[in-house]
Amino acid sequence: MRPQDFWQELEEMKPTSAFTSAAWCVLAIGAIAFLVGIIRVDTLALSEKGFYVAVLSLGLYAAISLQKTLRDRAEGLPISDMYYSISWGALALAIFLLVIGLYNSELQLNEKGFYGLAFTQSLFAVITIQKNSRDIQRINDLLAQRHGA
Repeated sequence: MRPQDFWQELEEMKPTSAFTSAAWCVLAIGAIAFLVGIIRVDTLALSEKGFYVAVLSLGLYAAISLQKTLRDRAEGLPISDMYYSISWGALALAIFLLVIGLYNSELQLNEKGFYGLAFTQSLFAVITIQKNSRDIQRINDLLAQRHGA
């Protein structure tokens, strides 16, 4: 492989803007559906609605943190075992709290399923967004080093 072919191939490995935009749209749809659904439920107290919003926020942050931690480890960057464990624990806690909250709620089964799916969709989308951002940044850094050298 010629050197210029390598750099061209590297440029082509960037996630496309369509894929990146799709991930952001999926996150928006999942998070907005979850939040609008929670706000509009008449059978939940305001404190319960706040609980679900907090669980979604914790889940999204924990998923981003875990994805970054796993990627850092894969690239040989130093990550403390404590932070690695906290990242896994926070994501597990968010999922556990959602499951327990939905199980104990008086929502209909189809509503519980809707919130579970919207939550899962949002987690998957935020992981994809984090991965896309990291890939684009890494490729741009490599290309900049080449042009700077």
